[in-house]
Amino acid sequence: MLQFITHESDRYSIVEEAQMAIEGGCRWIQLRMKDATDEEVRNVALEIIPMCRESDTFLIIDDRVNLVNDLKVSGVHLGKDDMDPLEARELLGPHAIIGITANTADDLLKYKGKDIDYAGVGPFRFTTTKKNLAPQLGLDGYRDIVSQLKASDMTLPIVAIGGITIDDVDPLLQTGVNGIAMSGAIINADDPVLYTADVMKRLLKI
Repeated sequence: MLQFITHESDRYSIVEEAQMAIEGGCRWIQLRMKDATDEEVRNVALEIIPMCRESDTFLIIDDRVNLVNDLKVSGVHLGKDDMDPLEARELLGPHAIIGITANTADDLLKYKGKDIDYAGVGPFRFTTTKKNLAPQLGLDGYRDIVSQLKASDMTLPIVAIGGITIDDVDPLLQTGVNGIAMSGAIINADDPVLYTADVMKRLLKI
């Protein structure tokens, strides 16, 4: 699976980014607008929601739990400094997708047995699109985290994140992660639609 994370750029609007990712076959969009107001995020979401419904694409919103309920989108992604995911579950109910950010196996193991749907784990390598001071995991880091979760009988889907490009897809999948998240690699591609389509082919082994 591929999660496309929106990011402000000089090339495209957030809505254009989401549209291109969807046209390329991505069916999971995270609307991330960290420095925007709730009203700004709401207005952008209202433009993206029809595209997602038409294409059966999941739309999750970064951090803004209140908007998830108001806009009836698929769910929320919560960073370490955002609302506690268990509190978000109480507010959003059993059907919402709730994702968390993690950097280590310990970050994940504390949620063992809790109602969390996935974890964005990283960074794989340094990225300019997200301010994260955690150590880069590399392939060995993901192998170690996957191994620790298996040893603890914890089954939580892991989405690798952080500076990932199309050439990283196959090696990352071989570590045992369940999916990848991309932002800059798609936005900065010569043809974001084609790039997304090529990523999807690798993920789906077409």
